[in-house]
Amino acid sequence: MNGALVYFILNFGVIGVNDSIAMGVFAGFIAGLCAPILYNKLYDKKPFGDQAFFDGKHLAIIVNAIAALLLVAIFGWCWPTIQDWLDLLNGWITSAGAFGAGVFGLLNRGLIPTGLHHVLNSYLWFAYGDYTNPVTGVTATGDINRFFAGDPTAGTFQVGFFPIMMFALPGAALAMTLAAKKNKRKEVGGMMFSLAFTAFLTGITEPIEFTFMFIAPFLYGIHAVLTGVSMYITNLLGIKLGFTFSAGFIDFALNFTKGTKAWMLVPIGLVFAAVYFFLFYFIIKKFNLKTPGREDESELELAAEMDNVGVQEATAALGSSEADFPVGGEKRDKYEVMAIGYLAGLGGPDNLVKVDNCTTRLRLQVKDSELLNEAQLKKSGARGVVKLNKENVQIIVGADVEFVADKMHDLTGK
Repeated sequence: MNGALVYFILNFGVIGVNDSIAMGVFAGFIAGLCAPILYNKLYDKKPFGDQAFFDGKHLAIIVNAIAALLLVAIFGWCWPTIQDWLDLLNGWITSAGAFGAGVFGLLNRGLIPTGLHHVLNSYLWFAYGDYTNPVTGVTATGDINRFFAGDPTAGTFQVGFFPIMMFALPGAALAMTLAAKKNKRKEVGGMMFSLAFTAFLTGITEPIEFTFMFIAPFLYGIHAVLTGVSMYITNLLGIKLGFTFSAGFIDFALNFTKGTKAWMLVPIGLVFAAVYFFLFYFIIKKFNLKTPGREDESELELAAEMDNVGVQEATAALGSSEADFPVGGEKRDKYEVMAIGYLAGLGGPDNLVKVDNCTTRLRLQVKDSELLNEAQLKKSGARGVVKLNKENVQIIVGADVEFVADKMHDLTGK
């Protein structure tokens, strides 16, 4: 509600200031950034004492409305200049052709750790360029919408992801499996197979990427560069293909007939799979990177010790005992086991304020992110942990994140 309020005031307010302004997806992005921050700061505050109507959630709505009016004043004045800059960017990307697509691929992967890739994606996929279908007369805006409207030039900022998501990252997963210690290879292989299959089928790649993003940032940098190379090559060869969700096999199969030279993505993808496999395997072994299954035994023992302590604290706070928490036992399913493990890693249920999730991540509000135990979280199945600020964190879980979120809701009521 707060986000919608800010969006409508901002989007229509700036038009009232200057009817030539069209903020598009950026109004939604700004509203989505502003509203949750103010809501999280104010929803439990009571500055007016007995005047309860103006406290808590009502206060958050009022302040968000005022903030939206301030944003109208700011962007009504400065957005035309920003729009001119964006138009220049449009011109550069158009004139840069395949090279511009390559730069987008590099930035798309490179910005994932910060979450800012959504800004770039939103603009190019949903706001960049327009096409009017000569038959229906309907105008579509953005690379994704133009592709499905029949624009033969669209797909520029999508096609290069297919070789990476369907082939290259599964190749990296195989490399990490074979690079794992022999006594850990079976365990790592099972995990990597599920992540690789998810990436191939659906195009959800964050669970794989977060297995090495923070452990081996140099390796992730290579991945970002090679994604840019894939975007460059596919556009240079005149290949076009788009997606509705992501660049996985499902979208590849469904949209194959709408694409141009889409069959070429398979041999290109196989080449990238081989490149990723050999590069990842060589670099992991050469520099002794601590990818899954290569951790020192002392580190594993410490993580296990932290795990046991954390579980005791979490189960006690939940009003149960460790006897009710048999890891791998029959009393709890695996998602409840993961949920309790995450609660332990988050500093206990008392440190948790709110649970939410997106496609692959738990989006959590906590009282103090400094209380997080990352070793415990990863021991419980987290592929990665992102601290946005003192009160907001994200845990990379995977495609089954909603089941974990549901269990956390059930256990805590938050």
